[in-house]
Amino acid sequence: MDDFLRGAAGEIAARAERELEALVAVSSPSGDVQGAEEALALCAALLPAAAEIKRVPSSTPGSASDLVARLSGSGSRRALLLGHVDTVIGHDAHGPLRRDGDRLYGPGTADMKGGVVLALGTARALAANPGQFAELAVVLVTDEEWRTQGFVHVERFRGYDACLCFEAGERGPDGGEGVVVQRKAAGTLRAIAAGRPAHSGSAPDQGANALLALAQTALTVAQLHQPRGPDRLSVVPTVVRSGDAFNVVPAHGELIFDLRADRIEAFDGVMAAIPEQLGGVELEARMERLWPGMDSREATAGLLERAGARLGRQLVGVARGGASDASHFASTIPLTIDGLGPRGGGAHTPEEFVLAASLHERAEVALAVAVEALAG
Repeated sequence: MDDFLRGAAGEIAARAERELEALVAVSSPSGDVQGAEEALALCAALLPAAAEIKRVPSSTPGSASDLVARLSGSGSRRALLLGHVDTVIGHDAHGPLRRDGDRLYGPGTADMKGGVVLALGTARALAANPGQFAELAVVLVTDEEWRTQGFVHVERFRGYDACLCFEAGERGPDGGEGVVVQRKAAGTLRAIAAGRPAHSGSAPDQGANALLALAQTALTVAQLHQPRGPDRLSVVPTVVRSGDAFNVVPAHGELIFDLRADRIEAFDGVMAAIPEQLGGVELEARMERLWPGMDSREATAGLLERAGARLGRQLVGVARGGASDASHFASTIPLTIDGLGPRGGGAHTPEEFVLAASLHERAEVALAVAVEALAG
């Protein structure tokens, strides 16, 4: 490992646990403006002093504005460091960072406040040598976990040389260091049912039961689930809502599916499988939160080989099923690499954690990748 990586990663790691503790202490579930503002204020304080910071509108109306920070240098290449401060865990389940052995538990530790800490540390380390970049940008968004609108930042950074996203890291197939270079497309499919109410005791057959229509739809459409098929399509019913009273035939309801596939076009057949009418109930299908896939394996192969040599250990590209904002940039910034955050687990649950030792290890990985991306 070269001297820059060793020294800079050590400095990031020396601060990382305290910075993570401070960021996790802020409860910032998606949609909570006050929490997002507090989290971003903390992040702004951790950015390099020379960074020009702006707040720009979020992709999601009503969300707190996103943070865009830029650093200018005398080099030739431009790189984007990407993260989000919103979490799935709400205020009711929030708690402070706690250590149990080598695990650091807390809401958003893995997804992705641990990654944000490493992104900020990477920005500080690179800022110390502005000769290695023309521009370095840090983007922290406030709505990643619940966005259904288009992503507003893609055009803003079109033409950049690299996009580095700090979602949680992982091991490669042989146990070595892995970064994410392939992700599935993701979609949220909502079926809205409109039936007819009736007294469930005295006149049950006069109603058109929205709940039964949605239940049958869930069973039928879920049969399209083929994770080992040609498109690796997953079709998972996740939420159903129907009915307002125990003694009334439910007239309205909705059913939500989470869809993942290698190709976004694979979702068309799933949407078409929802009937327009079932048992007297009208059904309307809506596709929401449609995110593209990402495949930067070929474009990043050489960079990962060089970064591994600089790192002193193998660095491999891996695939992951979960969606990420990196996927939005992959079509306009071919050199897009994700999964640069610390390793952990339990994302989106009260038992979310990162491995403390990985804060140092993944700081080394992130710096090696960033330096090589800027070297071209």
